Amino acid sequence: MAYESMICEMITIRGDNNDPVSAYTARPMGPGPFPCVVLIHHLPGWGEFYREMTRKFAHHGYAAISHNLYERVGQGDADDVAAKARAEGGVADSQVIADTEAAVQWIKAQPYSNGKVGVIGSCSGGRQAFMYACNTKSINAVVEQWGGRVVQAEDDRPAKQPVQPLDMTKDLSCPILGLFGNDDRAPSPEQVDLHEAELKKHGKDVEFHRYDGAGHGFFYYHRPLYRVEQALDGWEKIFAFFGKHLK
Repeated sequence: MAYESMICEMITIRGDNNDPVSAYTARPMGPGPFPCVVLIHHLPGWGEFYREMTRKFAHHGYAAISHNLYERVGQGDADDVAAKARAEGGVADSQVIADTEAAVQWIKAQPYSNGKVGVIGSCSGGRQAFMYACNTKSINAVVEQWGGRVVQAEDDRPAKQPVQPLDMTKDLSCPILGLFGNDDRAPSPEQVDLHEAELKKHGKDVEFHRYDGAGHGFFYYHRPLYRVEQALDGWEKIFAFFGKHLK
C-alpha cells in the first residue's frame, strides 16, 4: 500500500480589523500543489465535526483550513462559546466576509497551494459561504449545505445581518453547488426554490440537489438528523464538484 500521511495544526490568521483568529489546517504530506478548501463552521460552533471535515478534505488531496468565527466571543468549550455567540446575536456579516477572505488568502499563499480555492459551509455557514462568494472575486467554487436564512423575511433583518443574501445573487463570482433536505424548514423547499430561481435568473452556474427523507443537518453523523445514504451521495457530489473546479 502506498505511504499516506497528512499534517494538521492550529495556526493564527489576521481577520477583520487585523484581529488574530484561530484556524485549524490540514493537508497531505508532500510539496503539492494541492487544491484548497476553506470551511465555514455552522451555528453550533467551531467544534470537532469541523476538525474532522477539514481532515477529510486533506485525506482526499486538498489543503484545507477552518477558521473560528467565534474567536472574539471567547474561548473554551465549543458548545458554550456557540451559546454565547447566539445570545449576542451571532456574528456580523461584514466580519464573516473579512475573516473568510483572510483564510482564503492565507491558504492561497502557501507554497503547496495550486492557487485555486473553494469554500464550503453548512447551516449558518452555508448562508455565510454563499454570502461570501457574492462579496469576493477570490474563489473558484462554493458549496452551500442547507444554508438557513439565505432568504430572510422583511422583519428578519438584524443589525448584524442587514441584507438578505438572496439580494446579493447577481454578484456571485463562481459556480455553486447546493445540497438540501426536502424535510428541512430552514431553508424550506419553497425558500430553496426561490434561491435557485434567482441564481438561474442571473445566469449563474448552479447545481442544486434536494434529498427526500432528509431534513436539516443530514451530514451530521453524531446527531439524530443523520441520513447515511443521502450524506454519502452528497459527499460524492461535493468531491465531484470541487474536483471539476479546483483540480
